[in-house]
Amino acid sequence: MFTNRARILVAGAFVIMLAVAVHLRVFEIAGVIVMFIGLLIWGYFKEGTIILAAKAFHHKDYDKAERLLREVSNPNWLSKKRRGFYEFIFGGICLQKQDFDEAGKHYEIAAQYPLRSANDHVAALVHVANISIRHGNYDKAKAYLALADKHDEKITAKMKEVIKRLHQELDKK
Repeated sequence: MFTNRARILVAGAFVIMLAVAVHLRVFEIAGVIVMFIGLLIWGYFKEGTIILAAKAFHHKDYDKAERLLREVSNPNWLSKKRRGFYEFIFGGICLQKQDFDEAGKHYEIAAQYPLRSANDHVAALVHVANISIRHGNYDKAKAYLALADKHDEKITAKMKEVIKRLHQELDKK
């Protein structure tokens, strides 16, 4: 739960402590410090800045959320749980910017990964279906709505209503 800059500062402090521990020949402490540095590096690649971006997104600070997400150098290296959330948040940011093509891409990727809840997973599917309807790709919309329908017993009433409206809109086409 660090920004990249904070990770560098903390890692720098650990490197200084490591140098002192090695100089004083306290190798047990040096070993623990090396583990902490390894944990920071692991967190950089597997965790990223997703939690901070999610907090900013929740507070509707979309510019900060996007900046934090862009700090992730390679989203493919994120853990499966974080990758889905990364794509989900990025999709929401793209929706706020009204960049529907990019939002659809991010939500499609998010739907392939585990998310916090079934409701979030269905929300990603519904967003892709809605964007597909807006672009006239009705077959794709039907396919994603069919996937969303499989989770009917696990989602909220509000989400069920959204799915129902999208089905009605598809039936008109």
